[in-house]
Amino acid sequence: MNNRLPDNFFKDLARVDGLIIISSANEIQRYSRDFYDYSPILLEKLGHCCADFVVKPLAIDAVIAVAGICYKYSIPLTLRGAGTGNYGQCVPLQGGVVMLMGALNKIRKFDSFTGQVIVECGCLMGDLDNYLSTKGRQLRILPSTWRTASIGGFIAGGSGGIGSIRWGFLRDPGHLLALEVVTTEKDPKILQLNSRSSESLNHAYGTNGIITALTLATSSLIQWQQVVIDCENWSDAVHLLQSCANASVNLFLGSLLEKEIIEAIPNWSGVSHGKHRLLLLVAPDGVTTIERLSSSIGARFKDLGGEGRGNGLRELTWNHTTLHMRSIDSNWTYLQMLLPQNEVEAMNIIRKKWGKSILWHLEAVRQQGAQRIAALPLVRWQGEESLGELINDCKKVGAVIFNPHVISVEDGGLGIIDSDQVNTKKIFDPKGILNPGKLRGWT
Repeated sequence: MNNRLPDNFFKDLARVDGLIIISSANEIQRYSRDFYDYSPILLEKLGHCCADFVVKPLAIDAVIAVAGICYKYSIPLTLRGAGTGNYGQCVPLQGGVVMLMGALNKIRKFDSFTGQVIVECGCLMGDLDNYLSTKGRQLRILPSTWRTASIGGFIAGGSGGIGSIRWGFLRDPGHLLALEVVTTEKDPKILQLNSRSSESLNHAYGTNGIITALTLATSSLIQWQQVVIDCENWSDAVHLLQSCANASVNLFLGSLLEKEIIEAIPNWSGVSHGKHRLLLLVAPDGVTTIERLSSSIGARFKDLGGEGRGNGLRELTWNHTTLHMRSIDSNWTYLQMLLPQNEVEAMNIIRKKWGKSILWHLEAVRQQGAQRIAALPLVRWQGEESLGELINDCKKVGAVIFNPHVISVEDGGLGIIDSDQVNTKKIFDPKGILNPGKLRGWT
């Protein structure tokens, strides 16, 4: 028994039907972590954080019971999906209880007319996408961990990914259409929120409500073709990525990796030719247009054909790029930013000072309806002071930084407090027990 928590707390939990209680020290430690070790800063800050207890509800009634018990004893409650995040979203800063949401994984309803799907929070995105494919639909935006990430965790802790080249970001209107939420009060409630009311829980790290089910928009299923383009010159490669993103072609992915990255990561895109490489997912009717654009600058074009069941281009992009590089050398970390226009000029300024201690990884995205270039560059770790200097240099050239080395929702975004998120927490979590320490506007 954990001496930090009241005896009656354990007795109350033991009486909850449909609740698995995990007391193994090794399991508790495992469920208190995510992939925050991508950041040496977060590794130092979060490495000691550990839950006192882990529970796994098998039904929503058990979620309600746990919420009420944690409220009664003022015990911190941190929600965990599949634990694939990189910023410590599900790490319990103040101990308490970690609640595993993975057993709530049913696909409740699919609307064949609108393509909308109602799904429980713990459903794995790979399973959901496979289900949708049988209905002629697919998810609009996915992380590179899409096979193992949970849909609730992605909405609560993610922002964009594969599909952002067409569909923008998760908080853009039209993606999240409704939420089912459990409050943490004396008598917890199940609430059905419409799209407007759901906005403040989107990308809030589970700090202001317990998401149990989601209604999502989907898109028509397309048999994406994997296209690889090698460019000798970096500037030409960047401009080609922009040309492809701006063309009247349906794309699901548009990534560009410097040649040093291509030479190091798995060769699922083909053997490296010592050149910078574009990785594209293209609708079948757009392949010839992409080939024409690449030939106009003398680039090497290759159509790898349709996606298979195994690892492909998706697993080389977004945060999987960082994952692969760190598996070779853990001294690599990364940044996230929206590059200014002119992108090439900004990157050249950074390269002139920092050399190859920064390797560029670009992702074409749609930002407020316009095609832009996001960057997730690999950064050679040289200490926190050096990283801060690099961040300042990127800001000076006009980049918008989304810092992956900080703990709070706000500091990882635009750095401003979202009053809607805070006000929602006041109503749904009046004691502030949900994932405490992650919402700066509350603390």
